[in-house]
Amino acid sequence: MLNFNSKQIVKQFLSELPERSRDIITQRYGLGNNPKRYTLESIGQKYNITRERVRQIENQSLKNICNSGSFNDAEYVFKELMTIIESIGGIVAEDSLLEYLSENKSEQNNLYFFLILSNSFIKEKNIPEFEARWFLDKTLSNNVTDVLNNVHKKFNGDDLMNEDDLMSLVKKEIKKSKNIKEFNQEYVNRWLDLSKVIAKNPFGEWGLAMSQNIKIRGVRGHAYLIVRQNGSPMHFTEVAKMISKHFGKKVHTATCHNELIKDERFVLVGRGLYGLSEWGYSKGIVKDVVRDILKKNGPLAKEDIIEKVLRERYVKENTILVNLQNSDFFKKNSNGKYSLISK
Repeated sequence: MLNFNSKQIVKQFLSELPERSRDIITQRYGLGNNPKRYTLESIGQKYNITRERVRQIENQSLKNICNSGSFNDAEYVFKELMTIIESIGGIVAEDSLLEYLSENKSEQNNLYFFLILSNSFIKEKNIPEFEARWFLDKTLSNNVTDVLNNVHKKFNGDDLMNEDDLMSLVKKEIKKSKNIKEFNQEYVNRWLDLSKVIAKNPFGEWGLAMSQNIKIRGVRGHAYLIVRQNGSPMHFTEVAKMISKHFGKKVHTATCHNELIKDERFVLVGRGLYGLSEWGYSKGIVKDVVRDILKKNGPLAKEDIIEKVLRERYVKENTILVNLQNSDFFKKNSNGKYSLISK
């Protein structure tokens, strides 16, 4: 996609330096045939000089390149990189930018070297909230990070938000900003890559990066996302299969069953079928469900009890009728309705 040969231009830049300086810059930035970037410490050991001296040589070498004829001749390179950054949102996470520009590690190093050399590009280092990023306009950068910080505040605990709701939220925050002219979803997707506070799970749902629904831990975490995504109760054997399919993790059905039993987020609603407690299912066997229904609603006709129980349990109607005959807990009133026995 680039209209220049980065390897050739790097070679021209390095030709402006004496041999030792050229070697130090090559190692520091992973230029040439070896894409590995070396530390100040390791380079200092090679030349038997301090890391501070290596830093001085590096800084002076960069200045020498910037003051050279080769640098002036390469102005078109920096203009092209500026145009690309503007075209993808104006502020981009460093890794995302380099991967966008090239899939080749050596060429990525060359391009990173160009970004370092020109004052047209501004870099912000890694901080707890954001990835290392490059941009051209400090005001735009501040506005984008303000928008993201406001979005971060909308997430709590293990809450999840789908893509559409997240985009609506970002759009509202952008409207409040004075320097972001319009909502552009392609730009927003790249801006979201900057965030270290929120992230996306394999089903495209967003939440806090450290949430158990984003940073998924163990069978229970994977199972929760599978059942939640399904939207209705699932048999534990099917849950195990889906974990293997979506996450590439082999899970034994017995292990899956045991983990679901232990987790308060799941409710056994039928023979091997598990739903989520957040859907309104209550814990316990059919007798307990009937008790909760009568406690909440008062005396009910048999048909009403059956209807309400079947909303919470995948059982036969006869199972419900058998439980209603338990005279230790339920009684049939003169009007034909069932109520709880007071104890």
